[in-house]
Amino acid sequence: MAHFVLEYSDNLSEQEPSIQELFTALHSAADSTGLFPLKGIRSRAYCCKQYRMADGNPDHGFVHLEVKLGVGRTLDERKAAADLFFKVLTEHFAERCRTGGMALSFEMKELEPVLKFNKNNIQDYL
Repeated sequence: MAHFVLEYSDNLSEQEPSIQELFTALHSAADSTGLFPLKGIRSRAYCCKQYRMADGNPDHGFVHLEVKLGVGRTLDERKAAADLFFKVLTEHFAERCRTGGMALSFEMKELEPVLKFNKNNIQDYL
């Protein structure tokens, strides 16, 4: 399980690389680690229309990526994956960071195994 949950400001322009392109790169990165089964990699994004950044300048943008993991990976494995995911995120928004105010943030959370339920038949369709 690696779930990517993205929140971003609604002022990211149409000229910037798409969120779907970012998700493609993140899924590829997660798969390349060998730590996450492909059937359990998922992404979703939420565009934030109500927000305020720093001095209130409406041109400032933000992206926050949260990665939720199931238990079972060592700290070193999680650290290597986190470094890779943050690299993908920063490379994706590199041009935006060069041309205007932009805040990128990232966090990885390992979910407790207690009271976690899931049902998945995606492997039947891969």
